[in-house]
Amino acid sequence: MVGLIVARSKNNVIGRNGEIPWKIKGEQKQFRELTTGHVVVMGRRSYEEIGHPLPNRKTIVISKSKRYEGENLQTAGSVEEAIALANGEDVYIAGGYGVYREAMPFADVMYITEVDLEIPDGDVFFPAFDADDFTMTTGETLGDEVRYTRTVYTRRTNKNKEKIP
Repeated sequence: MVGLIVARSKNNVIGRNGEIPWKIKGEQKQFRELTTGHVVVMGRRSYEEIGHPLPNRKTIVISKSKRYEGENLQTAGSVEEAIALANGEDVYIAGGYGVYREAMPFADVMYITEVDLEIPDGDVFFPAFDADDFTMTTGETLGDEVRYTRTVYTRRTNKNKEKIP
């Protein structure tokens, strides 16, 4: 299984000035719950923003310019290479834009947290995708100061790209 996991604003922003443009208490809970014990793939800038491998997960960094190696830490030159390095384990793609765009054709499911904010000065956006390729399930809406809704997009096609009824 390959899943994309992201939080995006109402205007599709996922980043501003190298950071996530919101701090929402509890918003990272789903990320932690879904990815713990699995493989997390992220781009070099996303990894450098965090600064360390994620605990209790195998972290694979996509980079063509730097090498990251260590306990539960590897480097791959592409999303496809990262998926191969996962050796059949569940993979969660954690950004940024270029990695999401490259991973979109491989995604079986997308876990998208829809943040109820407009970010007018955002500079990184979640890539466009054809919603008709997915079945959307709207989950719970949470948050006190900033509201957010968890949605799950499940691909309508199987691995052979045949439509599922």
